[in-house]
Amino acid sequence: MDSGMKRKQIFHWIPALVMMGVIFWFSSQPSYNLPNFNWADRLVKKGGHMVGYGVLGLAYWYGFGWRLEKRWLAWMLVILFALSDEYLQSFVPGRNASIWDVLVFDNLGGLIALWLAEFRLKRKRPGADA
Repeated sequence: MDSGMKRKQIFHWIPALVMMGVIFWFSSQPSYNLPNFNWADRLVKKGGHMVGYGVLGLAYWYGFGWRLEKRWLAWMLVILFALSDEYLQSFVPGRNASIWDVLVFDNLGGLIALWLAEFRLKRKRPGADA
């Protein structure tokens, strides 16, 4: 593999690293620094989990070059990062770890985004099955 190809592969992982940093930054904010969205607070925050981890799943899959056989690995990385992020969040003042955030919101966000991207990719590449 030539150096240009390696550079391209490394470049493909930058969005995932950026998204991991964004999620980590949000998770490391003490509860007193977080905005309150009144009646929509839970909806906004749990929706944020789904969107954030959906984007992370897509970024992981992009890192793998959109190869269909790697979509499940991208999803597993979403779950592993979500577990580690929730654990680290348990050390932040006023915050706690929630396995439900991982099992429901983070997991589903990643899964739905990857499924929608797979659906779109298969429509663009007829006969692509893996």
